Amino acid sequence: MAVAALKIVHLCKNFGATLAVDNISLEIAPGEIFGLLGPNGAGKSTTINMVTGVTRIGSGKVSVFGYDSRADSLVTHRLIGVMHQEIVIDHFFTVDQAIRIHAGYYGLRDDPRWRRTLIERLGLVPHLGKPLRELSGGMKRRFMIAKAMIHQPRLLILDEPTAGVDIELRRSLWEFVREINDAGTTVLLTTHYLEEAEKMCGRIAIMNRGKLIALEGKETLLNRLGGRRITVTLTEAPPPVLPESLMAQSCLLSREEKRLTFFLSGTCAVGDILRRFHDCGLGIADLDLHKPDLEEVFLQLTSQANGTDAGRTP
Repeated sequence: MAVAALKIVHLCKNFGATLAVDNISLEIAPGEIFGLLGPNGAGKSTTINMVTGVTRIGSGKVSVFGYDSRADSLVTHRLIGVMHQEIVIDHFFTVDQAIRIHAGYYGLRDDPRWRRTLIERLGLVPHLGKPLRELSGGMKRRFMIAKAMIHQPRLLILDEPTAGVDIELRRSLWEFVREINDAGTTVLLTTHYLEEAEKMCGRIAIMNRGKLIALEGKETLLNRLGGRRITVTLTEAPPPVLPESLMAQSCLLSREEKRLTFFLSGTCAVGDILRRFHDCGLGIADLDLHKPDLEEVFLQLTSQANGTDAGRTP
């Protein structure tokens, strides 16, 4: 059996009285693109910071390809490449200077061919002579991705890599990530763009308030709620308070003028809810039915973990 690319066992972290990471355990297999999702403050970045050694582990254990992150920190440091959510740059170096010297932080020699590949694929060629402080926010993120990849890590951690970047870079970045993943690099991704996670990741973990509330294959997770989403366009605006019969065995996800979007449980047939609209005297102009996407599953799971039902808020 292959050694896990990343193994986290009973990981905890407190900041004063706040429990930021609450006893999470997970394994990522070599070659996976694994998604770690959660709302702001869920504990994702704290978890990543403990994995990479930026933050001291409170309790628990982290191992990278079988090496303990504390006992074998020099080894795990080389095995991991990380792009942190915060932009961290050396303001007075040029792009070229900063990329050239960065492999040395890992005790490695500069590889000109690989460095050139990163520079070209990330669109940094026209900016090589610029001081890093003069780059736009999007270009700084491109540089940070190059810096994370410069030593060709076996585990690449991307913490919100496409926040604030343009569509072109987002598309080219994911193409590049797929290429290096196909070549054997394991990828751990956090993102608030859930459609990215849905397209890229094979397995997904969801954190909320420091706890791991889901850890499943993507398809299993998408089928977890066992239902579908239906958007009904009415002929007239609905009343402020919907009849209780419409809410039975369904969950109102959104309300917009004449449009109502419901999540249907597995026991609720489409014909049933249409019949309820008719019985309530609400005319239907159009409807659209489809399976839940990752965003809906995410919202349902996090709202359940918070002890609320987000879908019932008009």
